[in-house]
Amino acid sequence: MTNLAAVHPVILGGDAGAYSLARAFHEGYGVRSTVVSIVPTPNVAHSNIIENVVEPRLDDPAVMVELIRRIAATAPGPVIALTCVDWYVRALSEHRDRLEDVAVVPYAPVDLLDHVMDKQRFSKLCHEIGVPHPRTEVRAGGDPVGDLDLRYPLIAKPGDNTAWHHTKFHGKAKVHLVQDRAELSMLLRAAGDAGYRRPMIIQEYIPGDDSQMRIMTTYSDRTGAMRMAWGGRVLLEEHTPGTLGNPAAILTGRLPQLEADTRRLVEHLGWTGFANFDVKVDPRTGVGHFLELNPRTGRSNFYLTASGLNPATYWMADHLSADWPKAIEPLEVLYRIIPGFLLEKYVQDKSMRAALRRAHVVHPLKYKRDLSPRRDAWVRLAELNQVRKFSRFHPLQEAGPVPGQPDTGPLPSAECEVA
Repeated sequence: MTNLAAVHPVILGGDAGAYSLARAFHEGYGVRSTVVSIVPTPNVAHSNIIENVVEPRLDDPAVMVELIRRIAATAPGPVIALTCVDWYVRALSEHRDRLEDVAVVPYAPVDLLDHVMDKQRFSKLCHEIGVPHPRTEVRAGGDPVGDLDLRYPLIAKPGDNTAWHHTKFHGKAKVHLVQDRAELSMLLRAAGDAGYRRPMIIQEYIPGDDSQMRIMTTYSDRTGAMRMAWGGRVLLEEHTPGTLGNPAAILTGRLPQLEADTRRLVEHLGWTGFANFDVKVDPRTGVGHFLELNPRTGRSNFYLTASGLNPATYWMADHLSADWPKAIEPLEVLYRIIPGFLLEKYVQDKSMRAALRRAHVVHPLKYKRDLSPRRDAWVRLAELNQVRKFSRFHPLQEAGPVPGQPDTGPLPSAECEVA
């Protein structure tokens, strides 16, 4: 493994996050990536920087391992296996010993992954080290609601993302906002009937709309030292059931409280590699509450590359070249996958609307070095299609506080610590 210029990324998954990782390596090193997806996806179709391999059985670890080894046998340089999907992260880590002779697997050990991917354990960890976290109780799929010392509405989400990925039932979503006891009971029963008997995390709902969300990404090297932390204010999230909670627009910038708390978390864990945190700011206090740790780069990882913190350079330095990128003050950018006019409709704060007009706009799928008429047409169509999706799943009149929650008014001055 000496021809570092010809490093060959093998990326599992076919969403915009997978394309963003391929773009990061192309921007940083001028190399093409192999993206492996279960079905053909337009995110990676007609791309000049990607070879798309379609493997319907990719969820089978034996198939995944054999495919990566086959790609590595003819790759032009060292292979690095990557993904933005939790269950592939775990599969890669679990089967590292069957891959590490032919590929770099830059993910934490499987026991540590299981510790943080278990949202019940993550909740306990936050409590132990004093990181703000919503009050939480746990029920298993199929369990009765029982006594809950929490006030409705509540957030309900799977404690085991891998098992949830394989669970199918009508109305299933990444995260559920349940308004009352009857709705929670119905959700637990539906999950149990579908075979999900793993923990469901039941949390107090922190009031506020999408604009109260924050994102933070860190990189810790193989010694456990945190090398990078950068995040931003989420202005709007996606609301379709399969993508609920994914950022649709992020305004990047310094987040002092969150940077300090993420450092405490990753150093306490002895974490290595990328970690991606979802955080919600309580508008009553201005404090950012950590919701979960994702053991990977997020689907919106291009906000890092656009800010001058290309993820590829961190993986390369830590695993292949030892040539760490120079410390810089990251750029403040507006990452968005939706049309600007749609974002302005949902962002009601006048000062924030003015900031949006001044911001340097970046889009993960719009890459000048990867142009083709068919791809360009699809990217533009996909951006406009967001108008239809928001009209159906998050109509404008529903933006803002959740019904039944008080209007908290302007954010207190403590918000400056996390905004």
